[in-house]
Amino acid sequence: MRDDADSRCAGDFTRRSFLNVSGTGVLGGLLAESAANPSAVRASPRTETLKIGLIGCGNRGTSAVIDALRADVDTVLTAVADVFPDRIDTCLASLRKHFPDRVRVDKTRRFLGFDAYQKVIGSDVDIVLLVTPPAFRPQHLKASVEAGKHAFAECIAGVDAPGVRSFLKSSELAASRNVGILSGFCWRYHAGARAAQQQILDGAIGDVRTVYATFYRPSFDRHYGGQRKPEWSDLEWQLRDWADFLWLGGDLSIGLSGGHSVDKIAWWLNDEMPVKAVGVGGRQFPGEGNTFDHCQVAYEYADGKRAFLGVRCQNGCHNENADYIIGADGVCTLGRGGAPVIDGRHEWKYSGPLPRMHQVEHEEFIASIRAGKPINDGPRMARTTLMALMGRMAAYTGQEISWEQAMNSQQSLVPTDIDWNTRIELTPPPQPGVTKFS
Repeated sequence: MRDDADSRCAGDFTRRSFLNVSGTGVLGGLLAESAANPSAVRASPRTETLKIGLIGCGNRGTSAVIDALRADVDTVLTAVADVFPDRIDTCLASLRKHFPDRVRVDKTRRFLGFDAYQKVIGSDVDIVLLVTPPAFRPQHLKASVEAGKHAFAECIAGVDAPGVRSFLKSSELAASRNVGILSGFCWRYHAGARAAQQQILDGAIGDVRTVYATFYRPSFDRHYGGQRKPEWSDLEWQLRDWADFLWLGGDLSIGLSGGHSVDKIAWWLNDEMPVKAVGVGGRQFPGEGNTFDHCQVAYEYADGKRAFLGVRCQNGCHNENADYIIGADGVCTLGRGGAPVIDGRHEWKYSGPLPRMHQVEHEEFIASIRAGKPINDGPRMARTTLMALMGRMAAYTGQEISWEQAMNSQQSLVPTDIDWNTRIELTPPPQPGVTKFS
């Protein structure tokens, strides 16, 4: 399913080179140059109907369509793709209840199979929603950008470093062609979090000394796809229960759930990336799959400060999704069931509106497309994903992992080509101190 020639990307990546190519300055220059690029995507006038295609028809994909259609009244869904016909049926039935006149997917635009994404992208859609398991995100983004289609990419950007490198390369191409990429890491579209970040930038808590972020949540019941049916092959079961399998989801705890917290840690620290990480973790409830269900990671930065991440996906436990940004003059707390608040020398509490961030991001994305200046979250999404994978590598191996090691890792978890006859050799459940970095 992946073009390894692009995903591996020749040459070593250093922390400096990765940050340079993914920085806003480079993107700004590329966007400016795109005005003279004949292949650049033009603006879409407010009266023009934008056509949306969905790739991945599960619950999250269905929700993404709802957000996109609510974001702009002149949007319609015209094509969908999945590997399971029942997912397509359920998705379209649900969407037609919400938008009976704007779901315009006839039988010729219901695409089935591992190559179905190509047919959606090859149709006349303007925006594609990439909501399959993350294993396929780099390949699908590459195809979308090369076809000049704006894309919403659900997190994460990839499940391994080759995938992240491919995703970053596609993001650079998108910038040069004025193609938009919206990230599924959505907290930067949260009104309260934005206000808190501005307070921090204005010095309300003084110099930031450290960040502690938590994402303690229930599990996906270890059976995201329901109970396995006897007639399902191993591959079908893995695709339906994908969150449990490393090659498909990248790790439920630190990648899929903790990735949101990692993105916020990066945000609070002005998108500076750590130089190294150490971590601990494990799988308390054995079962099918090969990922951790809890993990703790300590990230260290060039100036010596540290950020800490705690994630857990287990039922019957205390739940918390919070950030504690600790500064010289105060502490900013985000989460814990309330509005962002600062305690310390300059007390503050957010009192403004709190619209759904998932909705806000689609509204801003489509507005940017219509203005001819599409948002490109791609480089930021690649950085965040690599930071999460760096923590996963540290926790899985029990070793200290540097940014350069993570970025240049050659571990490739996703087969190049997949069909229903493909047999996936699962990596064994990680054992810190035994599992080797690769």
